[in-house]
Amino acid sequence: MSEFRMPSLGADMDVGTLVEWMKHPGDHVTRGDAIAAVETQKGVIEIEVFETGILDDIRVQVGQRVPVGTVLAVIRTGNEAPAAQTVAEKPAAAARPTPPVAPVAAAVSSVTPAGAKITPAARRRALELHLDLLALRAGADGVIGLREVEASRAAPAATASRPPGAAAKPGIDMSEMRKAIAAAMAKSWREIPHYFVSSTIDVEPMLAWLERENARRSMPERLHYAALLIKATALALKAVPVLNGHRVNDVFAPSSQVHLGIAIAMRGGGLIAPAILDADTLDLADVMTHLDDLVVRVRGGRLRSSEMTAATATFSNLGEDTADTLQPVIYPPQVAIVGCGRIVERAWAEHAVLSTRRTMVVTVGGDHRVSDGRAAARFLGHLNELLQHPERL
Repeated sequence: MSEFRMPSLGADMDVGTLVEWMKHPGDHVTRGDAIAAVETQKGVIEIEVFETGILDDIRVQVGQRVPVGTVLAVIRTGNEAPAAQTVAEKPAAAARPTPPVAPVAAAVSSVTPAGAKITPAARRRALELHLDLLALRAGADGVIGLREVEASRAAPAATASRPPGAAAKPGIDMSEMRKAIAAAMAKSWREIPHYFVSSTIDVEPMLAWLERENARRSMPERLHYAALLIKATALALKAVPVLNGHRVNDVFAPSSQVHLGIAIAMRGGGLIAPAILDADTLDLADVMTHLDDLVVRVRGGRLRSSEMTAATATFSNLGEDTADTLQPVIYPPQVAIVGCGRIVERAWAEHAVLSTRRTMVVTVGGDHRVSDGRAAARFLGHLNELLQHPERL
C-alpha cells in the first residue's frame, strides 16, 4: 500500500482544499496521472500520483481543507488485499454512479463564444455540469477557465444576463494571494543571504535573427523573444550547475535537469512560476508552445503539481514598457533566479565603433550559502555568448 498525501506546492503553502477527485476507488492509476485537484491561495492545481496501482481508499472528501502531508488516499500497488474503507467513504459500488453524458443538442452547445478560449479542464467541467458553453463569459484575459464555469454554475441567471464581453468575477481571493506571496518572499529574504550580479547584454543579434526567422514563419508559428531568452537561460544554467537545484536541510543538491520556473502575471495581479520541464532540451518552437500553454492555464485554468514543485531555478522577464532592471527574490528551495529588464536602445561602443544597439540588463539573484558572484558572472558570460549566436539555440 502507498499513501497519497497532500503535497506542498510551494514555500507559501501550508494547507489546501480538495476540490475534485478525477479518479474513483477501484480505478487503475499510472505514475504521472493527475488524480485530484487542490485549491490553494494561488488557484486550482491538479496533483499527480507517483505510484502505479489501484486507487483503493479515499480518505479526504471534496470540500475538505487539510494541512500539507495529510493522507488523501491509499493506493494498492501490488497484490495486497483492499484496505478497509474509512467511515467517510461510501462503498465503492455506491460511490460510483455513472454520470449522464450531456447530449449535444440545440439546448447545450459545445462551441465557445467567438474569439473566446477555454481551457481543457474548464470544457470538461462545463460539459459535466450540462452548461451551454455559448452562455459562458470569458475573464478579463479572454479565457474561459474553471472560475468562469463555477461562477456560471453558482449563478446561471446572472451569467446569462451579463452583457457580452463582461468579465466574470475573479475566483481567486487576491488578498489571500498577496498574503501567500508576502509570506514566501519574507521567508526567502529572511533566511537566504542574497547577492545580485547584473550585466547589460547586446540583444541586437538575437532580435535581428528573430525578425528574419519570423518573416518566414506563418503567424501561429512565430516566436516571441522570450522563447529565446528561456532556452538560452536553461542552457547557461546547465553550464553553471551550482545555480540549478534545491537546498534542503542545509544541503545543496544540484539538478542534472533544468526545469525552469517561468514567472507569469495572474489575472487581477500576483505572480506564479510554473516550470517548463527540461527546458534546455526543447527546441524553440516547443519552448514557445509550452510558454503559450502555461500562460493560458495560469490565467484561466489549472496547473499540475509537477509544474509547481519541479522548478530548479526561476526566470522572470519584465517585458516591454516596464523597467530597465529588477532584483528578483529567490523562491526557496531554489538557489537562483534570473531577471530580465525591458529592451532599451543604448549607445554601444565596440571595436572603437559607436552605434545604437538594443540591449537588456540581466540580473542573477543567488544564494550565498551555495554560490557566489563569480558563479553568476560565469552564467552571464554563457548567456551573452548564446544570445550573440541565436541560430545555435
